[in-house]
Amino acid sequence: MAKPEIPTLFVHWESFLGWLLDHTEKFPKHLRFTLTGRIDNLALDIYERIVAARYRRDRVALLERINLDLELLRLLLRLAHDRRVLDHRSFAYACASIDTAGRMVGGWLRQQRGGARGPAA
Repeated sequence: MAKPEIPTLFVHWESFLGWLLDHTEKFPKHLRFTLTGRIDNLALDIYERIVAARYRRDRVALLERINLDLELLRLLLRLAHDRRVLDHRSFAYACASIDTAGRMVGGWLRQQRGGARGPAA
């Protein structure tokens, strides 16, 4: 069911968002209005969309957008890692957190599309 997963996703993303904002504020000033701003704004947009999805009846388009945003965030963080403003350990943690959120959104999306379960069902 979607109800137990929604708060779990929200709590997970809220926790990750706090971690992420703490890390991006330490990025160099010359990246503040480009890479840092894009990462922070995208992560905050995801947060808002998670909240919005909870209160909508037609969630599929919004959940698909969250999935796209998660992938974009992963790519921006890879760019930060490649520019050496995000260390290996932090990048691995961020990717794992985004992957976890993606799995939660994917499950919610499957439920909204009609409950097609995997082979174990």
